[in-house]
Amino acid sequence: MSENEQPGLPPCPECASEYAYESGALLVCPMCGHEWAAAEAAEGGTDAGEGSRSVRDAVGNVLSDGDSVTLVKSVKVSGGGGGTIKAGTKVSGIRLISDGVGDHDIDARVPGFGKLQLKSSVVKRAN
Repeated sequence: MSENEQPGLPPCPECASEYAYESGALLVCPMCGHEWAAAEAAEGGTDAGEGSRSVRDAVGNVLSDGDSVTLVKSVKVSGGGGGTIKAGTKVSGIRLISDGVGDHDIDARVPGFGKLQLKSSVVKRAN
């Protein structure tokens, strides 16, 4: 065990780095930037806890935390200065939420607009 590794934390599921650390309720890998829930690591993977709640994009792909998505249609932003997010805008590092306003189920940081909640029906998973 290296001196920087925290005992009891699993390695990063993306890059297998042993330098993961806790940040609130999430585990974070400083090597690749991947974030995952500590509960997922304890269950042995991301598929185990996803059965009860799966969020699908506009074309039917299953979304997960940390995915990159692209808007499939332009979205008007109300409040806080307003504006329109153009179709084709890529958003990286999304978080799926269950307590969003209305039927918004994605928490994201949109370039040029800041933190917003989006509906999964207006995005598709980016490759």
